[in-house]
Amino acid sequence: MKNALIVLAFLSGAAQAASTVELTVTGLITPMACTPVLSGGGLVDFGKISQKDLNQATGTRLPLKYLTLTVSCNAAGRYALRMRDNRDGTAHVNSEIYYGLGLDHSGNKLGVYSVSFDPKQTVVDDLPQIYGTESTTGGVAWRTSNTNPIDVGSRSLLGFTDVIGSVAGPSAIQNLTSTLKLEAVINAKQNLDLSTDTPMDGSATLEVVYL
Repeated sequence: MKNALIVLAFLSGAAQAASTVELTVTGLITPMACTPVLSGGGLVDFGKISQKDLNQATGTRLPLKYLTLTVSCNAAGRYALRMRDNRDGTAHVNSEIYYGLGLDHSGNKLGVYSVSFDPKQTVVDDLPQIYGTESTTGGVAWRTSNTNPIDVGSRSLLGFTDVIGSVAGPSAIQNLTSTLKLEAVINAKQNLDLSTDTPMDGSATLEVVYL
């Protein structure tokens, strides 16, 4: 009987311990503020494309387009960039670096585009050389910095540092200017309904993430 009472007391204590949980909300409000600006108001126009110029069974690559991005901050600080697809679910290639071009009149996925940064075409403050780095873990770990071009992703963080071979993440930056390369691919013509004019409708938001 004594053993039974001990067991009951234990079960009662366990139930009490599991009946509450603590929620902690943290964060940091910073005076740092950065403003990103894209050349041409961020508009990339491929003009009219004849369906006769599209490949029947494979994707059709469109001419490369370039934009200039400037990021101006009120003070030097650490930040990274990522991009959100405003046409999420319309890319016919499943990857975080590809963004959708919308749907045709029958609901088929029209195509994809990607945007890449080249550290060699990026100027940061008065630094003589800049290197790119990225994180797929929300900033917990960073890829070894180098001069290779980097596609901006929707789930990764992209940043720049003045230290080659570093895994410490982005350096503190105040002013950045970079030439972005945009590559677009139209889905294979056999997968599309092109019986009427079909507008390309890509839209994305480039975001500054403070670290």
